[in-house]
Amino acid sequence: MAPQIALLVNPAARGGRTLRLLEPVARRLRAGGAELSVIVGADAADALERACTAVAERPDALVAFGGDGLVHLAVQAVAGTDVPLGIIPAGTGNDFAAALGLARDPLAAARTVLRMRARPVDAARVRAGESEELFAGVLCCGFDSRVNERANRRTWPPGKGRYLVAVAEELRAFRPIPFRVTLDDGEVVEQEAMMVAVANTRSYGAGMRVCPDASPDDGLLDVMMVGAVSKGEFLRVFPGVYRGTHVGHPAVSVRRARRVTLEAADVVAYADGERVGPVPVSCEIQPGALRVLT
Repeated sequence: MAPQIALLVNPAARGGRTLRLLEPVARRLRAGGAELSVIVGADAADALERACTAVAERPDALVAFGGDGLVHLAVQAVAGTDVPLGIIPAGTGNDFAAALGLARDPLAAARTVLRMRARPVDAARVRAGESEELFAGVLCCGFDSRVNERANRRTWPPGKGRYLVAVAEELRAFRPIPFRVTLDDGEVVEQEAMMVAVANTRSYGAGMRVCPDASPDDGLLDVMMVGAVSKGEFLRVFPGVYRGTHVGHPAVSVRRARRVTLEAADVVAYADGERVGPVPVSCEIQPGALRVLT
């Protein structure tokens, strides 16, 4: 019987450049016997509503064609259902796909989808004020989330240049933030920190291995803190995040927990690259909340 696949598409991925891959991917899925319906929302809220409607109709899979932001949206639609999530990496970062060992090539990823072999994967529930959602990868707050806030307020320069300008601006203004971190066994950590990350998977931001030993199916969250250091030392240590070597620095600590609460003043949290909201936030692992085609 032909698999029924709902293909959720982000037309803005990589500035719209990946749309040229959509037709070859759709052709490959149909050639493999899939019956395909394509979902494109007018905006994120509309895309989520359409994805939830599609999942309610019980397809054999909801497949996200895009990057981590689209995967984040798709997770909201499939979590708690028996509809598996497929991923065809077509964004800038694709960190969640990388964590699961999925092929970077969209056509190879389409072949993985057609095999329809699902594995259980954890997600994490995050609560910020009255709102609640899931994330699949990494939640961060501190220096990096303030950079995101600055970049999102800018309209120029385009692309990655906007982010680089935001980094330079935030470096001039940034001061270590007093955090209070509560872990599930009652351990409380109070310290000034440059940033805190709560991770279900090892990387975010297009390959920054912020928690290099995090596993998406161990029922735990990795909590990484970079303590207060000078800006010069931060600039020296931070590039090591692309190799995961930063965790050997004496100012960096990593703990594991099932539940984590972050408290700080004037800080916003981002998860899977998407804005969650102001801290305080509480995160709790949801073991096996997702079934992902791998």
